[in-house]
Amino acid sequence: MSNKAKPSPDDWRRRGQERFLKGVVLVRRTYRLYREGWDHDHCEFCSAKFSLAEHDLSRGYSTEEQYRWICDDCVDDFKEEYGWTLRDESGPIPA
Repeated sequence: MSNKAKPSPDDWRRRGQERFLKGVVLVRRTYRLYREGWDHDHCEFCSAKFSLAEHDLSRGYSTEEQYRWICDDCVDDFKEEYGWTLRDESGPIPA
């Protein structure tokens, strides 16, 4: 059990993500381009940049189809509220 405070209802990172992220499976993986011509993605909460560039995030959590990405910090902050099932590329992540 974490002693970390839960994000407040008016946390600046909230932008209605529950419409498409509530209860989904998130997979921890190395960032991959979603499709040809794509060069980066942003965390769905804090907008941290994921890309293949050395100075950007290179690992995080994505939805199973790898369209939406979430950084480790935001997963940690919102995982209980959103009820995510967390996996890594090889299987479930222990709670």
